[in-house]
Amino acid sequence: MSSWWAAIHGYRHPVLDAALHAQVDRFAHVMFGGLTHAPAVELAELLTGITGFDRVFFADSGSVAVEVALKMCVQATGVPRILTVRGGYHGDTAGAMSVTDPDGMHGLFRGHVVEQVFVSRPPAERTPGDLDEVTEALGSQRFAAVIVEPVVQGAGGMRWYDPSWLADLVGLARAAGVLVVFDEIATGFGRTGELWGMDHAHVRPDVMCIGKALTGGTMTLGAVLTTDEVGERIGGPFMHGPTFMANPLACAVAQASVSLLLSQDWRGAVERISQELYGGLAAARDLPGVADVRVKGAIGVIELDEPCGMSVLQPRLVAEGAWVRPFGRLVYTMPPYVCTTEDIAVITGAIVRALS
Repeated sequence: MSSWWAAIHGYRHPVLDAALHAQVDRFAHVMFGGLTHAPAVELAELLTGITGFDRVFFADSGSVAVEVALKMCVQATGVPRILTVRGGYHGDTAGAMSVTDPDGMHGLFRGHVVEQVFVSRPPAERTPGDLDEVTEALGSQRFAAVIVEPVVQGAGGMRWYDPSWLADLVGLARAAGVLVVFDEIATGFGRTGELWGMDHAHVRPDVMCIGKALTGGTMTLGAVLTTDEVGERIGGPFMHGPTFMANPLACAVAQASVSLLLSQDWRGAVERISQELYGGLAAARDLPGVADVRVKGAIGVIELDEPCGMSVLQPRLVAEGAWVRPFGRLVYTMPPYVCTTEDIAVITGAIVRALS
């Protein structure tokens, strides 16, 4: 599971451990209000260099990155409302929950969070009129931004959708003067087969959230990237100031993790893992109760007709030698990129045998 999709380099990687040890011998933390430090500057330069954005705001986690992105858009536009899609998932904090599918895992908190505007989930395959709801919403209300997970909806159902829909969504939002936010927390750093989910659609948002694999799963850190234009529209100090913003330990290990990824043939590793997941999980298609088997990048999913019995299935998976954590009707894997062919065979074999 890459520790919820974050540990892309595996565990105890010497490069990441060395970066963390070296930084703690310098200093562990200093406030980022009115001060700066080399790990944050160097990481910001690295991230802007590989994404093409101009500005970075460091947050405490992926969920907080979403909070920051939404607040940026609201402060920049003066409009409080956000448009999003059903089937999405953006985190567990209040603002992030408000743009997560209200019929999903956060339904218990309906009424506690702000009610945003939702349109139908993106389609796996294009159909005529599949953006009509978006067009109608943009034409009838004012929004600060539209937020989506590019190409892959993660914890909301492990579904992927047509990249051309994403490109057309961006075009509609831009035409309406609405900012676009991409949540790349789960899709970034090569997981889908491209460095960023947005690369499948050849579009860029106004604001992008990253997290999870940013530090290679070593510790918590998120970041929000945006353009000079959005930065200027915010106008004055941005009203968000977490105590541990740009923690030097997290920034140092994040720089090491991103640099390590880019120095390797990550694309070749993900392509190999993708092929091996596809081949290894294919046998599940013939099992009773299996609705779908799908693979994208280093993501393998078996969708069942009914919710899986965790109390029965989890021990079977562990007994087969793989830590896989199903949820709902999904049995899925997002393995580290360091997994060998033999590792992937263990994972896929464990899943198929446990389901059998």
